[in-house]
Amino acid sequence: MRTKIDTVCTTAEAFVKLYYDHVDKKRQHMSRLYMDTALLVWNGNGSKGKDEIQKYFHELPRSEHTITTIDAQPVVDDAVSAQLTFVMQVSGSVRFHENPVKPFQQTFMITAQGDKWKIVSDCFRLQDGIF
Repeated sequence: MRTKIDTVCTTAEAFVKLYYDHVDKKRQHMSRLYMDTALLVWNGNGSKGKDEIQKYFHELPRSEHTITTIDAQPVVDDAVSAQLTFVMQVSGSVRFHENPVKPFQQTFMITAQGDKWKIVSDCFRLQDGIF
C-alpha cells in the first residue's frame, strides 16, 4: 500500500503541473488529457466526451492558475478492477482574462491508460461566497 500511495503522490504533482500548463498555455491540446468518454463539470455546466470537453475549454477566457494544495489517494482495487486509479483534489486561485482573482477547487479521477494518465472525471468549482 505504501508504494501505491507514493506513486499516487508523485503522479499527482506531475499531473497537476501538466494539466494547468495545458489549461493556461496549451488549451488546444486539452482533449489529450481526457479519456474518450470522460465527464467534465465546470461550475455546474457539463460536457461528456473528450471532443465536447475540448470545445468547452476552447470557449473559456484566457486563464492563469496558481495552485496552493494537492491531495491524492488511490481508489481501492475492488472498485476499479485493479486498474491503477486515483482521486485528486486541487485548490488554488485563478484569474480569467482581466477579471479579479478567485479561489477554486477541482476534483479529478484519473486512471492509467497504457503509459499515459487520463482524466475519467473532472469537477471544477469557483469558490464564490454562498451568502
